Amino acid sequence: MARRSFFSFHYIPDNSRAGQVRNMGMVDGNKPVTDNDWEIVTTGGNAAIKKWITDQLKGRSCTIVLIGTNTAGRKWITHEISESWNEGMGVVGVRIHNLKNLAGHQSSKGGNPFSFVKMGDGTKMSSVVKLYNPPSTVSTTVYAQIERGLAEWVEEAVKIRGDY
Repeated sequence: MARRSFFSFHYIPDNSRAGQVRNMGMVDGNKPVTDNDWEIVTTGGNAAIKKWITDQLKGRSCTIVLIGTNTAGRKWITHEISESWNEGMGVVGVRIHNLKNLAGHQSSKGGNPFSFVKMGDGTKMSSVVKLYNPPSTVSTTVYAQIERGLAEWVEEAVKIRGDY
């Protein structure tokens, strides 16, 4: 049975790329949020966004951070990573910049979002959390590599978290 996972990603530029990964069915992911739903959540301010994230993380064993050009350093991505780790969840990163979006465009490689988050002892999460970068620049090959590896990467992330 697929693990229940939370997908973290920069919504506006990466929604269609994230949708491709979510629709693979390799893990049981959280329900996609529509633009209207997200707009309602964000009108409630920071407290409403934090509550929404907390609710989405419940019952999950891993957070999959789908990394595009501008994912690293974003306030809510950093919050989702930190909260996931603090809740004892596995955390894993997957670069999705070479997947084509709905317009058929790829994007440039972004920074490592785990370098913006520290564990309780001050160690940067980038030294512990795995970040996978499919080595191809061909979108269909990148898709196949993610599809082939995602379930295993999630299992490894859960194991790594268990070691801390």
